[in-house]
Amino acid sequence: MSTKLTVKTGKENYRTVVISDSHRFVADEPIQAGGKDLGPNPGELLAASLATCTAITMKMYADRKGWSLNEIVVEVDFEWNRKENFTVFTKSIQIDGNLDAEQRDKLMEIGGKCPIHRTLNGSIEVKQNLME
Repeated sequence: MSTKLTVKTGKENYRTVVISDSHRFVADEPIQAGGKDLGPNPGELLAASLATCTAITMKMYADRKGWSLNEIVVEVDFEWNRKENFTVFTKSIQIDGNLDAEQRDKLMEIGGKCPIHRTLNGSIEVKQNLME
């Protein structure tokens, strides 16, 4: 599956408009980094991708099984060790619903299989081209 996004900067320091097929939103850097804090920064967007993918995948699974699930809360923290170029993501997950221990364990397993989790755990190559 291929996903294409476009981002555009302008004259407002680091304000960046993110454009997909059907959505537009602003990303920015915090004030202390020279931005205006008009939207999430790139690291927050990456963490949000992991958190939302995890929650959605778990919710879809529970829905297909007909389980009584009220809410899933996913918090993602990550630390990048610049010296060793190594990053650790920590997902903390809260599951609210009328579920037994086996169902909760299965949802936790499923959360670890969401596409973004798998992407971040897999081999990644980033290619860069200059558009004319």
